[in-house]
Amino acid sequence: MGAVMRILRYLKVTPSKGLIFFKYGHTNVEGYTDVDWAVLVIGTRSTSRYFTFVDGNLITLRSKKQNIVSRSSAEAEYHGMAQGVCKLLWLRRLLGDLGFEPHKPIDLYCDNNAAIVIAYNLVQHDRTKHVEVDRYFIKEKLDAEIISFPFISFEYQLADVLTKVVSTSVFLNSLDKLGMRDIFTPT
Repeated sequence: MGAVMRILRYLKVTPSKGLIFFKYGHTNVEGYTDVDWAVLVIGTRSTSRYFTFVDGNLITLRSKKQNIVSRSSAEAEYHGMAQGVCKLLWLRRLLGDLGFEPHKPIDLYCDNNAAIVIAYNLVQHDRTKHVEVDRYFIKEKLDAEIISFPFISFEYQLADVLTKVVSTSVFLNSLDKLGMRDIFTPT
């Protein structure tokens, strides 16, 4: 209830904020994913969060509690990456049906090097048996060059605004990158 009250207070003091969509002249699809791993002692399931962009415009954002309890941050991030890949594949199919299929691999930005290494390297058997299904699903999409996982430093990770407490300047910068602008400001 406290989180709901914070959201309502934010909406009350920012009535002029809105999402503005721009035409950038490309149909690039990209996503940002992040996970908060074992933040709460009660209910130790991690929460995955991701943003997806098409043509540089925010299309979806999601925050979802994972179905499993992860034993490491890399495992939690990897499950979050799998959820992000599913959403990006759905967007790719939708764009294809509309005649705008992307011609390059879709970037899913992740700030966890261990999860990225697991995605590219199937020879991690002893450490990743419990994420086997996600591993083969993601590896199949990597091999088909449908998706790629560039590393992104935490300073540029847009999904952090949903997973961590950030400073006011980082928060405002993230809002700008997400396309939230003052709708009453003259253009």
